Amino acid sequence: MTDDSTTPKDTATEMSIFERYLTIWVAACIVVGVALGHFFPDVFQEIGAMEFAQVNLPVAVLIWLMIIPMLVKIDFAALGQVKEHWRGVGVTLFINWAVKPFSMAALAWLFIGNLFAPYLPADQVNSYIAGLIILAAAPCTAMVFVWSNLSDGEPHFTLSQVAVNDVIMVFAFAPIVGLLLGLSAITVPWETLFLSVVLYIVVPVIIAQILRRQLIAVGGVAAVDAALKRLGPASLVALLATLVLLFGFQGEQIITQPLIIALLAVPILIQVYFNSGLAYLLNRTFGVAHCVAAPSALIGASNFFELAVATAIVLFGFESGAALATVVGVLVEVPVMLSVVRIVNASKGWYESGRSFRRRAETQGPTN
Repeated sequence: MTDDSTTPKDTATEMSIFERYLTIWVAACIVVGVALGHFFPDVFQEIGAMEFAQVNLPVAVLIWLMIIPMLVKIDFAALGQVKEHWRGVGVTLFINWAVKPFSMAALAWLFIGNLFAPYLPADQVNSYIAGLIILAAAPCTAMVFVWSNLSDGEPHFTLSQVAVNDVIMVFAFAPIVGLLLGLSAITVPWETLFLSVVLYIVVPVIIAQILRRQLIAVGGVAAVDAALKRLGPASLVALLATLVLLFGFQGEQIITQPLIIALLAVPILIQVYFNSGLAYLLNRTFGVAHCVAAPSALIGASNFFELAVATAIVLFGFESGAALATVVGVLVEVPVMLSVVRIVNASKGWYESGRSFRRRAETQGPTN
């Protein structure tokens, strides 16, 4: 790892007030957005009409403000550290790219497409499924630094894992989303999907890395940390402003059917606990240290909801069920991930006992 790397311990020693109470702020955005959408519908229609090449310009600006500061944290030189934690990286990659999107697609089909379908607007069921698939198709790149810090995770592993995921996301996000939407019998607007990848992954990564290099050249790690402290609040404010717009468009539907949010949360909660638990158990089976297994489980379960929100809006529009489904992911992100942090911390003794047993068995070899 290069000396200019920013580790989770450097940039996320504790959760900010915005991060700690993100669920409360999101709930407030629901109230504000619904109220504004109800009383000023014409304003929201005008904002929705501000499009170029199927991209809503106000939302594009807000999404960039959300994503770029988070990507400034990533040092792609950390890719050189992957070999030091290859088992943990392998487990996380397996969960992120071979399990999570497909398990969410199955859960969405089971719950939203079948069990809950009678309680949901019939014309939005497929759109809700699409939103859940989009939500699960991109692993988190920013908040995992917070989760890793809270679980005493190995910072070099977390940084290298996020860097690997970001590289893979550039190439794998669109094909996986397209495949799963196709399997769900949802028409895939491929040009729009690839446009969203370029706009909300490729371009922000390039801008963030240019900015990071300039900051390192001027003042090293301290300059990066100082910039992140300034940009962090702007990033979260942009997220909240986007949510106000989304709920402004979704307001009437939510007022008439508030049960929708609770129903959409069910498959999200199940997939978080399923994927984090599977990653945790696999790491224990392979004898991975707890300081790597904990962030591995957390990265395996969390979602890059900023990208998901942007992609859902570009593909299906403000008023779509897909956009609402991704926002529900934002709503449950903090409390559910904090619960996973508590689980991996509380089970450290159990985890290490199993890992120690496996290491002794490997050392002693088969008994006669």
